[in-house]
Amino acid sequence: MHTGGFAKWTSRFEDERERRRAKGDPDWGQSATLHPAVWASIQRFQVGEDGDGANLVGKADQAGDADYVQAVRLFIAEEQNHARLLARLLAAGSMPTLPGHWSDTVFVRLRRLMGLRMELLVLMIAEVVALRYYRALRDGTDDALTSDVAGRILSDEQRHVPFHCERLHASLAELPRAMRRPVMVLWRLLLLVVSLVVAADHGPALRRLGIGRLRFVGDVMTSSHAVVSAVLVPRPDAWTTTG
Repeated sequence: MHTGGFAKWTSRFEDERERRRAKGDPDWGQSATLHPAVWASIQRFQVGEDGDGANLVGKADQAGDADYVQAVRLFIAEEQNHARLLARLLAAGSMPTLPGHWSDTVFVRLRRLMGLRMELLVLMIAEVVALRYYRALRDGTDDALTSDVAGRILSDEQRHVPFHCERLHASLAELPRAMRRPVMVLWRLLLLVVSLVVAADHGPALRRLGIGRLRFVGDVMTSSHAVVSAVLVPRPDAWTTTG
């Protein structure tokens, strides 16, 4: 099966890789000072960004689109770079990384249950939640290094979401038309559950970042309307996110 059109995503990821190289890393010479609740929250998100992506690459390979596989590899490299940036940020605050966290274990197991479609639907939940989290981390602290790292990650995530939307549209197009919208209704329901869990788990950090639990959940669910629209009726060039 050929989904087409993913060569442009490979180009975008490669262009971003070059721009990242030219810009260089944040100034790790700065120390980072954050509330313990925020550090604990960053530790958990760092675990979620870290992974080799072999399972996703394998499923992308089976889909039979070489351009898509290459774009997926570049996407995974960006996620691994996020894990590296967060690990360096934690080090700047003399904080260790965690060996694992139950929330990441649950997500990984869910993603591996079925094929590429299920993998991407679950992955998209993590990405949409991450959009709001990294915006809060960028804007909610007066720590310069933390804001820099969060801003870089947020910029990447804003490209990742439309990338996955485009592939999910192709995947859902293989289903009977009557099933497509119900799949996305269920996806939003699962997103709501995950948002509530994240808000509960990271509540003390979110409060320190100037956003309450309910507002966090509300913002995530509001942003999901654009995702559902992009998956059901793709207009990737019209995609906008709040920065």
